[in-house]
Amino acid sequence: MTGDWSYWLREHRGTLLAFAAFIVMFTIYVANHPAGLNANVATTAANKGVLLAIVAMAQTLVVLTSGIDLSVGMVMVLANCLASSIVVGSPAMTALGVLGVLFVGGLAGAINGLIVIYGRLQPIVTTIATGAVYYGAALALRPVPGGDIDATLADALTGQLWGAVPASLALLLALVVIVWLPFRRSAIGRAAYAVGSSEVAAYMSGVPIRRAKFVAYTLSGLLASIAGLFLTCVTYSGEASAANGSTYTLYSIAAVVLGGVSLFGGSGSAIGAIFGALMFRTIGDLLFVFNVEPLWQPLFQGIVLVAAVSLGSVRLLRIRNRLDLYG
Repeated sequence: MTGDWSYWLREHRGTLLAFAAFIVMFTIYVANHPAGLNANVATTAANKGVLLAIVAMAQTLVVLTSGIDLSVGMVMVLANCLASSIVVGSPAMTALGVLGVLFVGGLAGAINGLIVIYGRLQPIVTTIATGAVYYGAALALRPVPGGDIDATLADALTGQLWGAVPASLALLLALVVIVWLPFRRSAIGRAAYAVGSSEVAAYMSGVPIRRAKFVAYTLSGLLASIAGLFLTCVTYSGEASAANGSTYTLYSIAAVVLGGVSLFGGSGSAIGAIFGALMFRTIGDLLFVFNVEPLWQPLFQGIVLVAAVSLGSVRLLRIRNRLDLYG
């Protein structure tokens, strides 16, 4: 029994540490916020955190297969611009628009996966290229910021449940239950972990490598499109912002590492990445409540980003044989 608990703690150590750090930071934040903790403060913080958390979930799926998706931010931007154009009108038209946004996101992820699998290109190179294509499509849709979205849908996703609980947290929980948990417990999910741990060993064991990668990239694109749809609900507009896409891509990598997901693949959890994202967002809120000059805030966040990525490379210090890097 003790052995089971110790194994469980080792397996979920990153998630537990991210959760504890987030709780401490958020407690400090609300303790120093002029309004304290109320429904509006919680909703505003949740909306910002959930947006990054969804992108971090998308990044996690690819990182688990020992890749990095540098197009998640651009898929989010593309979905944002598309949603501001088609998620309007009658309830039926709005529903079709939502399905269209999700389809485009899933298609973008599937294209990434197909190029990585059959083109045999490095995921970083592939997603840099496809990210540029997706940004170009977003710019074609929205040369200038604008558009709209169905107000009922926006209020349902960004408002409050029972007058106190942020609806965005319910959306995040639904994504964990509908997307992450079935993936994690499925044969394809286990195959994705195996591929990330050692692709050679997974191949020799008969693991469906191509299918695992394809599903991981497709779900990543789908989640990124949900983030773009949620962004549209928050802003009521679409904007083809390269800076926004690049920022969320970098922050998603930081959130993944802060959540205990190994950049080498095969280890970690999307739930840990979610708490990593919430923690990273809370850092920005702490800088705000402590009246840190806005010009200094990117510096502090950059330091955290560098530290997070460096933590993901700590494994290198423990490797004695360079061949272990490719095991």
